Amino acid sequence: MIGNGVVGILSEASNTWERRVPLTPSHCARLLHGGSGKTGVNRIIVQPSTKRIHQDALYEDVGCEISEDLSDCGLILGIKQPKLEMILPDRAYAFFSHTHKAQKENMPLLDKILAQRATLYDYELIVGDHGKRLLAFGKYAGRAGLIDFLRGLGQRYLNLGYSTPFLSLGSSYMYPSLPAAKAAVISVGEEIATLGLPRGICPLVFVFTGSGNVSLGAQEIFKLLPHTYVDPSRLPELFTTGRDTAQPARMSKRVFQVYGCVVSCQGMVEHNDPTKEFDKADYYAHPEHYNTIFHEKIAPFASVIVNCMYWERRFPRLLSRMQLQDLIRKGCPLVGICDISCDIGGSIEIVNQSTPIDSPFFRYDPYRDSYHHDMEGNGVICSAVDILPTEFAKEASQHFGDILAQFVGSLASTEDIRRLPLHLNRACVAHEGELTSLFEYIPRMRNSDSECFSETSEHCHSHKRKYNILVSLSGHLFDQFLINEALDIIEAAGGSFHLVKFQVGQSANVMSYSELEVGADDTVVLDQIIDSLTSIANQSESDGFMKKEKNKISLKLGKVQETGLENRKDTDKKTAVLILGAGRVCRPAAELLSSIGSNSSHQLGKTFMATNCEEQYDVQVVVASLYLKDAEEIIEGIPNATAVQLDIADHGRLCEFISKVQVVVSLLPTSCHISIANACIKLKKHLVTASYVDDSMSMLDREAKVAGITILAEMGLDPGIDHMMAMKMINQAHVRGGRIRSFTSYCGGLPSPAAANNPLAYKFSWNPAGAIRAGCNPATYRSHGETIHVNGDSLYDSAMRFRIPELPAFALECLPNRNSLTYGELYGIGHEASTIFRGTLRYEGFSEIMGTLARMGYFNTEAHPSLKHEKRPTFEAFLLELLRAKSKSTDGTIMREADIAERISELGLCKDSGSAVKTAKTIIFLGLNEHTDIPASCRSAFDVSCLRMEERLAYSSMEQDMVLLHHEVEIDFPDGRPAENHRATLLEFGTTKNGKMTTAMAQTVGIPAAIGALLLLTTKVKTRGVLRPIESEVYVPALEILQAYGVKLLEKVE
Repeated sequence: MIGNGVVGILSEASNTWERRVPLTPSHCARLLHGGSGKTGVNRIIVQPSTKRIHQDALYEDVGCEISEDLSDCGLILGIKQPKLEMILPDRAYAFFSHTHKAQKENMPLLDKILAQRATLYDYELIVGDHGKRLLAFGKYAGRAGLIDFLRGLGQRYLNLGYSTPFLSLGSSYMYPSLPAAKAAVISVGEEIATLGLPRGICPLVFVFTGSGNVSLGAQEIFKLLPHTYVDPSRLPELFTTGRDTAQPARMSKRVFQVYGCVVSCQGMVEHNDPTKEFDKADYYAHPEHYNTIFHEKIAPFASVIVNCMYWERRFPRLLSRMQLQDLIRKGCPLVGICDISCDIGGSIEIVNQSTPIDSPFFRYDPYRDSYHHDMEGNGVICSAVDILPTEFAKEASQHFGDILAQFVGSLASTEDIRRLPLHLNRACVAHEGELTSLFEYIPRMRNSDSECFSETSEHCHSHKRKYNILVSLSGHLFDQFLINEALDIIEAAGGSFHLVKFQVGQSANVMSYSELEVGADDTVVLDQIIDSLTSIANQSESDGFMKKEKNKISLKLGKVQETGLENRKDTDKKTAVLILGAGRVCRPAAELLSSIGSNSSHQLGKTFMATNCEEQYDVQVVVASLYLKDAEEIIEGIPNATAVQLDIADHGRLCEFISKVQVVVSLLPTSCHISIANACIKLKKHLVTASYVDDSMSMLDREAKVAGITILAEMGLDPGIDHMMAMKMINQAHVRGGRIRSFTSYCGGLPSPAAANNPLAYKFSWNPAGAIRAGCNPATYRSHGETIHVNGDSLYDSAMRFRIPELPAFALECLPNRNSLTYGELYGIGHEASTIFRGTLRYEGFSEIMGTLARMGYFNTEAHPSLKHEKRPTFEAFLLELLRAKSKSTDGTIMREADIAERISELGLCKDSGSAVKTAKTIIFLGLNEHTDIPASCRSAFDVSCLRMEERLAYSSMEQDMVLLHHEVEIDFPDGRPAENHRATLLEFGTTKNGKMTTAMAQTVGIPAAIGALLLLTTKVKTRGVLRPIESEVYVPALEILQAYGVKLLEKVE
């Protein structure tokens, strides 16, 4: 049947608006009447269609047959993929199949082709000697897309109060032809040149992204208007002057032209290392080395963004949701986005939907983060039509058929594909039910995908070899079939491969990218594979054709990472996290990480893997501690966890363990972080800590960016969850056009009410020294526009009564927490909020007791004379010395509560007798009046207090602690809407499992740290350098995961 010279034309059924045809009646006439000996076509059978751009009668007039039955046809042509039931056995098909990319959604079609012993030609693969695709509709998408948008632009400006010539335009499909549509645009241009545009919308700047056919088509329409092109570097200057100096007399009210700016990827991103220039090949191979600058250098000056570029997830976004919201708040003149690429959720994040031809616009309101299908109200209009070329179905079909008609005769009359011209032979994906040699990689990649990402991790790991490396291949791997050569090399040498990442360029101008985990059982074999793959890259650079098209066809070996060592242990798994430190915080972090991708029944594992992970890998957790026993106790009962002994002072061993993982989580003291961070930078591994970013850590920002890593700090409770909740509330207010009048934040780690069973109503889950020192820190905050400073020695006296409406049973007080004003700057509200306050929560009465103890001298850190002697004083004697009193007891009895309270009052150390009594009760509870000798380890009053508090204010094994975090944000709206008060509260209690208590503090510090590691493992966080969780790419998914894990965040608006 194949090669019988009978051609069929399918009726397009993929979309209501699809009216294009592969061959027009005029093409069919030339093929039918040019002589079968010359054209290779004997008959043409056309399936009937009432919506095709050319009526059936026109095909009949030139000799075509109209019939639903295409069984006589050896070659069947279409535009889009046909329905599976339309594939007949032993026929040849030609259409845009997209099967050569091995994408899962297109594999059923390929399987059907193979099962029916059919032959498949893909238009996308017909490439000329110049390396460019011969059959494409890109320019028509650009032409139709911009015309449609200009029509919407006129409507939008009218709703904004401006009448413009654009209002007279129709959509592309409303014109009988492309010339008619162009004539309408020219008419608009003449009106602009004559009457001008309103000054209030000028300069009207169109920014075009990309330089391919889509962009060229859009610019073809743009050039019909009176215009001037501006280099991206001159946009600020244009925006500043905002006038055409050639016509100064008329510029006071009207502007007589529009401006265009074409931006390539070089103008959209910059290298993380400021010393390195943009390199296109490096950018495609390692986009993680680059950060977007479009929102800073280009978008602030754009009236319209015409997005024509191809984008994939591994590249930085052109414009994120938060960046757009920030731009609009700052007064950016952006009116609309014409997304001709129609990349849903892609380079422009707010484009979350495609739009139909007959209703091509939606409006995004950045103030409310909402979507609307009208032209009224705040925000920007967006168009994202995914079938634009069919709006010019006649011209697009003529253009397409002009080229296809040259090949149809050969395709229709040839039985042996080896006799086809090379460019057609290479476009044959399958022949008579078998994949052709150029496309044999498809099942190999499908098999690799199914093996490596099977439901059970054991299945995946069974395919690993003793030695494995990660190899990145980039270039025109599929349209030039270089992937075959790479896979041949691996398998011929006796190696194996698993597909890790896979991104295929969507046009002839865009390179593809694959990451393969290549394995071998011998290092010699692995070295041979690496050498051979490297030779391909070198050959492609020196080959004549490659050299001619070096920017379009290249093969590059990217990052190489050893993921399996000779002594393979669980610590070497693909997705591994190293946790340094085996304290109380460690276990919740290890439990969360091990639940991801494992067989754990925890809802988080299922939710996270379903919504965040494309690659179904288990997370292997390695817990390292100075004492192996501590690490082993932490991981007891936790799957996928390993305990190791590690002294971080041993730099060599530290680096050895870091090199085997993808992310390091340091739960060690802050003083240890710098040496760990330097090792992570050296080895290019991400780092997460729960500690504050100090000056020494900030100084590593540039080095981390150059290394391409993220140091995600302040991922705990406070700091950590407090940042996330604050930024969510503040940004939501700003998006709605609100202004922050007041921001107050309160946080405290407390005993549960049942465990608050001592005079202080407070307990310590670790050494109390830090908490006591915090009570001596000075504080600064702003209240109703007044900046208030509190000296460290007066901090306890500044405590204020505090109640939470939703938790009326809690009698609390708060103390100012250090410098609150720094958070005003950090959160971007320092210029607008008249009140900025961060406080530490305690049960009511805590501060008056601690303040009295401080005035007595119990928190003095200087060495005390009476504690220097070999003969040790008793606690009572030391108390008497601090109270400057003599013992009233002569019979050896302990100093009584009443005596202590009386002396405290006499010295004026507290405000009233009630406070004196409470303090005396605390002293007695702590045993500070006992006859026992003070240990020699105590050299100061501070040491004495810490010792007794650690002994007497510790939690028992089954007592619960509690964490309470509360934010209040007062919001004003300049447009007259009533003010709002937003409250958000987190309340967590310690939990008991299998007889072991996990504190709320450990959970709310360890879980965020683990979430930070997950976000880095799954590349949700793309920003590099030293980072806090105040960016939406961190706090949005982090808060979602927190709640999925069971951490409740209560929110209320009044």
